[in-house]
Amino acid sequence: MHSQITKRLWVFFILLIFSTSPSFCMTTKNFTLFGDAHFKNTSISLTQELTCLPPHSFSSSSVGRAFYHYPLRFLDFSTNSIASFSCKFSFTIAPSSPYCSFGDGLVFLISSGTDSMSLFNGYMGLPESDSDDSFLAVEFDTSFDKSLGDLNGNHVSVDLNSVVSVASVDSLAKGIDLKGGRRLTAWIEYKDQEKTIRVWVGYSEFLKPLSPLLVCRIDISKSFKEFMYVGFSASNGRGSAIHSVDEWRFWTSGFVASTMLVDTFTEEVEECLICFPGDSSSTVTGNDGSDHLRRQNSVIGLALGLGGSVLIVMFVTGFLLLRKRKRVVAKQCSESNKVSRVEAHQVPKRLSLTEVRSATKGFNRKKIIGEGASAVVYEGFLPSCGTVAIKRFSGVKRTSTMYNRFTNEFGTMVGCRRHKNLVQLLGWCCERNELMLVYEYMPNGSLDRILHSRTRATKHLSWERRVNIVLGIASALVYLHEECEKQIIHRDLKTCNVMLDAEFNAKLGDFGLAEVYEHSCKARDATLPAGTMGYLAPEYVYSGIPSVKTDVYSFGVVALEVATGKKPVNDDRTVLADWVWDLWEKGLLMAGSDPALIGRFNRVEMERMFLVGLSCVHPNSEKRPTMKEAARMLKGEAPVPKLPAKKPSVRIRALSDNSEDMIQFSDKLDGTPWSTPRTHLSRN
Repeated sequence: MHSQITKRLWVFFILLIFSTSPSFCMTTKNFTLFGDAHFKNTSISLTQELTCLPPHSFSSSSVGRAFYHYPLRFLDFSTNSIASFSCKFSFTIAPSSPYCSFGDGLVFLISSGTDSMSLFNGYMGLPESDSDDSFLAVEFDTSFDKSLGDLNGNHVSVDLNSVVSVASVDSLAKGIDLKGGRRLTAWIEYKDQEKTIRVWVGYSEFLKPLSPLLVCRIDISKSFKEFMYVGFSASNGRGSAIHSVDEWRFWTSGFVASTMLVDTFTEEVEECLICFPGDSSSTVTGNDGSDHLRRQNSVIGLALGLGGSVLIVMFVTGFLLLRKRKRVVAKQCSESNKVSRVEAHQVPKRLSLTEVRSATKGFNRKKIIGEGASAVVYEGFLPSCGTVAIKRFSGVKRTSTMYNRFTNEFGTMVGCRRHKNLVQLLGWCCERNELMLVYEYMPNGSLDRILHSRTRATKHLSWERRVNIVLGIASALVYLHEECEKQIIHRDLKTCNVMLDAEFNAKLGDFGLAEVYEHSCKARDATLPAGTMGYLAPEYVYSGIPSVKTDVYSFGVVALEVATGKKPVNDDRTVLADWVWDLWEKGLLMAGSDPALIGRFNRVEMERMFLVGLSCVHPNSEKRPTMKEAARMLKGEAPVPKLPAKKPSVRIRALSDNSEDMIQFSDKLDGTPWSTPRTHLSRN
């Protein structure tokens, strides 16, 4: 008994050491392996590589399982309740040879037994049909078996006590290729109060996708036994692939009478979409080892190691390397006084609330450099990289708009951030009800602050700098629209979301309203139009469907704003785009140039910016250029399309019927329900 207590206290000690890390280290002693499963470096390989066989020959199939050594308690007889659970793991399904067919696939498995596994093709080592084992499985299936009702050879499914799935989804159609050989990360969550299991799958190791890949209503209460085993299973069938699991974390919660080491589903501490459940609030109770034994099922942090001694060496080495890295980055920042020198591919760092409070002197109001409807921005200092901008969101309950903006902005910035004209995300904080994003500091603030200021700051915005700024914005949008792995529509492009570094280079920020799409996706849902009056394209206001051309329209307004020095909607409610169209109609286009420039500009470039701006704000979205075309026009590499003599009207088909409405916006705006208030994150 004493040895078991010592063993579990050691596990608990390891959990405490890595409680702020997205992956916990675990020794090989805590896994029980079956069949062909084996440890390989820092991973568990569930199957062996097989020699390719003729299509009609039979094989004993490579089958392997890996279970956490101790059974976990899922059923509380005293309250007749089933534990909810949540897990995250990374895995890879890699072909052994380009000439071999794929194996059966891999499953996440909760089973009442560990040694009853099928050797038949397509079963992935799941319990045999005549087994008494109860089980729940989430399949990552790479084989097609018509007799089992499979959708195809690339799908995610949920099974309950049968290899015939209760729910299934074509993962390939959702942009997830299980056979691609890339490392994938899955999040699985079951909430007993909803009787629902949700599965997310993505290519990022720490970014949980905004929408689950599979949602399934399922009641496990009548199937689960009091104690169940948790782990993984895979098989090769007639194919040959390597099925490996690299990292794994698992939590249970929900027993009313129990005290949990990490509480993941409380209402007081909101679960952050991008934070791992329980990371933001850890509570340790109990005075002796026996308490830890009773609660060992609450949290299992698993990353696969080679043993206790290797773990310690890795921990110490990692700590020393981290300290060295921090000193190098701090030196770079101090030498240049610019966080923008931090490598663009650096992974954002999770920060504690204590670190952020210290960086902002306890959120001192004197540190505020910007305020908006969704957040307050503080200037802060972090030893690792110098001066930073900390965006603190307000009203961050799970159902709130601000919570959605935070998760949307975080997801977009992490998923597609490697560009010199995008503000770099350096870190984030998700603790208690505080949600914050940490960005590189922009010494010259936002474009609108300088552009519309009639102080000395305006004098620094020379024509050459203005052209460079507009080209920088165009470059960022080309990247978002065409060069990212997934297409991103900003939806809130405006001068107050364009930040300027020490050399007045433009960097686009604030992705709280951004929409992410597959490049092949054509059908898009209508939403409530979001953005700021004066920047919104007419078809978006009318239909609620964003597109790259709605971003192009906003870019055109920004270009005209930079050329004229006027706001998108003037104090007398005159709309800038309509005002410039009026100048064009009268042949007085150059009269609209910003008086603050006092004539110090290149007339050819000024006229080109006006013409490109008008092309982008064309009322008919089909007549607008793409961002790549607009960028080439601004550089003089492509001709500007011929504009109509006057601002055209445009017909837009209504969504509710087959009619068409003629819309023509006036040159003045009244208050409209689709226009959000003008907000920015910089001082005037």
